[in-house]
Amino acid sequence: MTESEVQRTFVKLVGEFIGWVYSQGYELTFGETWRTPEQAAINAAKGIGIAHSLHTERLAIDLNLWKDGKYTGDPVDYKPLGDQWKTLHPLARWGGDFKKVDADHFSLEFNGVQ
Repeated sequence: MTESEVQRTFVKLVGEFIGWVYSQGYELTFGETWRTPEQAAINAAKGIGIAHSLHTERLAIDLNLWKDGKYTGDPVDYKPLGDQWKTLHPLARWGGDFKKVDADHFSLEFNGVQ
């Protein structure tokens, strides 16, 4: 698939996924989706991201999770979401599986980047 095709697939999957999350009784707010290459480089230099982030390709989104009306950043709370996200497409990746856990991160792998 071309990058544009993967991007369009990603948006469609995110929409479906958000509907599923709400059907499970959770709520979300948007975190970061688009990140400039300069922002990605700064984050990488600070050790809080990678320079070739899929956010720069519009293939990743950070979602803030609300459970029982309260924000949670706990990866354990995100796990059901991560498990569901990974069922939506063979390239779907969840940051909770990364070496450096990033539980709010949902992406589609592209050119070997997760």
